[in-house]
Amino acid sequence: MQLTGPEILRRMQNKENPDIVIKPFDARCLGSNSYDLHLADTLRVYKHTIPKGMRPAIEYSGRPEMHSMRDWFELKYGNPVLGDVDIESWYYRDYLNHPEKYDIRNPRYLIDPTNPKHHETIDIKIPETGLILSPDVGYLGATVEYTETRNLFPYIDGKSSVGRNFILNHHTAGRGDDGFCGEWTLEIRVLYPTVVYPYMRIGQIYYEEFNGQRMPYNENPHSHYNGQHGPTAAAVVPVDKFLADAQQKQK
Repeated sequence: MQLTGPEILRRMQNKENPDIVIKPFDARCLGSNSYDLHLADTLRVYKHTIPKGMRPAIEYSGRPEMHSMRDWFELKYGNPVLGDVDIESWYYRDYLNHPEKYDIRNPRYLIDPTNPKHHETIDIKIPETGLILSPDVGYLGATVEYTETRNLFPYIDGKSSVGRNFILNHHTAGRGDDGFCGEWTLEIRVLYPTVVYPYMRIGQIYYEEFNGQRMPYNENPHSHYNGQHGPTAAAVVPVDKFLADAQQKQK
């Protein structure tokens, strides 16, 4: 059973042991059966997935007509001794001549979920003027809001206006856990080059009741993300060898 907006508020008002904590909280963000969440001002991308010379995002000028494909490429100073003094378009020209080097479908940019080195990230600050995201890049974002949930099942989803701009705010992991405490990491993808702004409304959090004995996330020694702050990279995905052993025994 999903909680209504007034019930979310009621569950927050138990001063000693509230079922729901949302910080910061503003009643203007409380909906019929959800609470609006906002995008924090830092994104992270996996360093391994960005081709050398390419920008993972572009600071928005406020004028789309002022931007072009060249903006995705870093400046590179030429060598005057060789007569090359172009400081703007070397990487872009290289892209035109060797597009496969900059194509994220190239296996050189693969992610190995079991390799912690592939989870090393670089930070991107979202300026107040906005940041243009690329359809070719996956971004880790975070909610401004810190939440705690007890005795309930929390989950997040996109707002309809965000979805209708083809911004996906969680690629797969929109479900939380009873007992989770922390900011929410967002797996953001866009369909077109799309501008995002710090503190824009990026999604909604919902709460549902559940049946059964509690197994709180914050008391589970195997939980990876409790207390997370800011965009949090993936934990190493385990390969459970015991399953292979069990299958061998069945043969």
